Amino acid sequence: MSRAELRENLLVALETLRAHKVRSALTLLGIVIGVTSVISVAAIIEGLNRYIQNQVQALGSRTFFITRFPAGTNPQAMPEKIRTRKYLDYTDAAFLRESCPSLAVITTFGTRAAMLGETNEIRYGGQVVERLILRGVEPEYAQALPIFAIAEGRFISRYDENHGRAVAVLGHKVAEGLFPHSDPLGKIVQLNGKPYEVIGVLEEYPGLFGGPGVDDFILIPLSNFRKNYPDSRELVIAFTVPPEAGLERALDEVVEAMRRRRKVPHHAENDFEVISPEFLADLWEQLTGALVILTGAVSSIGLIVGGVGVMNIMLISVTERTREIGVRKAVGARRADIRAQFLLEAVAVSLAGGLLGIVLGAGVALAVRRLLPSVPATVSLLWVLLGVAMSAGTGVFFGYYPANRAANLDPAVCLRYE
Repeated sequence: MSRAELRENLLVALETLRAHKVRSALTLLGIVIGVTSVISVAAIIEGLNRYIQNQVQALGSRTFFITRFPAGTNPQAMPEKIRTRKYLDYTDAAFLRESCPSLAVITTFGTRAAMLGETNEIRYGGQVVERLILRGVEPEYAQALPIFAIAEGRFISRYDENHGRAVAVLGHKVAEGLFPHSDPLGKIVQLNGKPYEVIGVLEEYPGLFGGPGVDDFILIPLSNFRKNYPDSRELVIAFTVPPEAGLERALDEVVEAMRRRRKVPHHAENDFEVISPEFLADLWEQLTGALVILTGAVSSIGLIVGGVGVMNIMLISVTERTREIGVRKAVGARRADIRAQFLLEAVAVSLAGGLLGIVLGAGVALAVRRLLPSVPATVSLLWVLLGVAMSAGTGVFFGYYPANRAANLDPAVCLRYE
């Protein structure tokens, strides 16, 4: 097909759309819905994936954790052999320091929070904050988890830890709740009924998608935590691997040392977990997998409905233009020319719906980004191209039958058609 013929066929296709506006709009609706759902959901997931990766980097890409249970699981739903695992010990970190030369920072922390079935509250004057997470930490904690950075005052020191001092570092939200109009440093607060001196405030760092984050934490010396909350036995060990050390070697050292420490038989499985910072990204991929499948199903239904509409409008077009087809064949048009003409019209109709769907999908992504800043929806060129390809493919697939039917019409019959 020459360039002139291509241009002529495109103009005919556009004229067909213009002449039957309502019919064309209804035909395009399915394709618009399918492409819009794909583009908008893909944009949201793309933005969220970048956001999660940034959170992983902020957490520390070479920071690992040792826990009793797998990350993101409910211990009550685990098999008995996992539920009955021994607790980590306060002295395990010191053992790892002696046994693992490849590690840089090793620190233990304990947590008391509502998600663990425990409640906390902090008071100052008439102000009360209840929804908070209390964590006992060592001075090295901020090195292992850089997101716990100091904005005002100082972090917990080795002196605080060695003497079990009643000092506290407040998260940004907690500090604002207790001291909306004053400086919190040096003030004495009541933490679960006990007096603590505020020595620092953490930098603002909200949680994922409005959930609990650094802003909701209160940090106290681990030794003080151990003394005041002996029933909070769930400990976690964080350790970092320096860039010059091999990750695989360092992790092997940790696993071997913990197995010796916990007297795990050589033929038995580990009774602890070593969790990579990538567990957030892995968990997110599992959560979005179902969403991707659902979106694919919705978009497929939309595209099928749109494709049937395209086939329908093209069959009507073939019927309406039967005499035109006869005239074109009479003056020398080949079957391939007729087939190409109607196939091109079907693709043009589908592409129009696809382009409109891309614009609407981008609009939805932009609206989500503005209304929910924590959901940074981003439209990528890959998904735009995929939307174009999907709509064009729909036009080719569902437009071939009407185009082939037009190409096979008998010219003599066409010329006698009324």
